[in-house]
Parts: sequence; structure tokens; C-alpha cells
Amino acid sequence: MFNLYTFAYFRSGLCKLWNVPDCSLVRTLRGHNTNVGAISFHPQATLTLEETDVNMASCAADGSVKLWSLDSDEPVADIEGHSMRVARVAWHPSGRFLGTTCYDNSWRLWDLEVQEEILHQEGHSKGVHDLHFHPDGSLAGTGGLDSFGRIWDLRTGRCVMFLEGHLKEIYGINFSPNGYHVATGSGDNTCKVWDLRKRTCIYTIPAHQNLLSSVKFQRKSEQALSTAGDSMETALYQCHIGPGRRRLICVWLLHKCGLNL
Repeated sequence: MFNLYTFAYFRSGLCKLWNVPDCSLVRTLRGHNTNVGAISFHPQATLTLEETDVNMASCAADGSVKLWSLDSDEPVADIEGHSMRVARVAWHPSGRFLGTTCYDNSWRLWDLEVQEEILHQEGHSKGVHDLHFHPDGSLAGTGGLDSFGRIWDLRTGRCVMFLEGHLKEIYGINFSPNGYHVATGSGDNTCKVWDLRKRTCIYTIPAHQNLLSSVKFQRKSEQALSTAGDSMETALYQCHIGPGRRRLICVWLLHKCGLNL
């Protein structure tokens, strides 16, 4: 039987890991010295529990990126190369590669088996905030502080689609489970859903009263999309693919500050 975990990260540099559903503290991860921007589980995080196995990755405002095991309080390894704030870490579906976004206007792809950087992209004119990989592993989507999203072909390293339409920074990007659509969340308080085959935005959702910090499709459904932001709420939408066809299902008012999904 697999254990389920959830985590939180703090401006102090600490990360905490809890069991679900009893919410008992498993451990406190100590390694960062400043504001932690994100932590992400490896796609097969619960399959191994050896101290040397990498189960999680985290990043912080000082440019540090650390790899963790579920069975240790200390980092397994550090990824060095960023000199400015790293906003997000994202695992490639294969589990071999890790993507990082940085406020130096670039994002990078790392091969963890050989501990090397294999891709360094500088297509955004401002900092890159979020990153998500296509389910089949062939594409990556990035959201930037320049208000644009970009879709990258990992086989060639080139940008193959430009997502233009948001009026402010893009803080969240997420591919749908079937890979045909991608959602973006912005500081303009809207979520946009884009059709990758038609290469166009199919609808815009005025999701929150303040900026959106995160967007995410339900893992096994094309019709459920959740958004979160600085309006202290999380919203769940039912999205039928087609222009304007979306419906708000519910809104949770659970937090006293902004949140990420």
C-alpha cells in the first residue's frame, strides 16, 4: 500500500512533509536558507524509500535547487547553475529529467542520471515563472513575467507555439491529460485555455478577483480545471471543449494568503 503525502514550504527555507489523511508530520526538510518557491514530487516518488533515491526537488529565491529523498531530512544533491531566483521545478514524465525556471529570463532542463544541464532556453524577455511538461514528454510549456506563454519542442529545443493574449504576468501553465490543450493563469485575473491543434485560445475564464497563481487540469479528466490565486480562494470549473463552454462548479474560501495547487 502506498503512502500519501502533502507538503508545505516557507520563507524561512524549511519544507515540511505530512502524511495524508491523518496530517501527521513526517519530517522537516532543512537545506534552503531563504524563501522556498516550490517543491515537486518525482513521478514515481512512493516506489522507493532509500536515503540515496531522489523523490522530490525544491527551489528557492537564492537560485538553489535541491534534490531530496523521502527517507532523509537532508538533501541528496544540489543542482548548481542558477544565479537568480528559481521560481519552479517540474519533473519530466520519464522521471529522468528536471526542469527549472529562473528570473534570469531562462529555463533549463537537467539530466539527473549524468548530473548535467542539457537545455538552456532564453526565449522570454522577462523572468520565467512556471513550467509544465506535455504528458508524452515531447513538449514543455512555460509561462513568463513578460505575459507570454511558450510551447517548446524538446527534441529540437525550439519554441513551436507562442501564447499571446494575457495582459499581465503568467504565473501558471498546465497541459491537459490528453495533451490537446494547455491552460494558463495570469496576473490579469484570468485563466485561458488554448487548443494546441488549432493553435488558438478557445476561451477565457474571469476566474478570480486577483491574480491567478496556479492552474491545473484534473489528472484523469479533460473537463475539470482548478484555479488558485491571491483572492484567497480555489475555484473548480467544468470545461466542455468549445468556445465559451465552461461552468463554475464551486469555490473554496480556505486560505488567508495566496496559494499554489
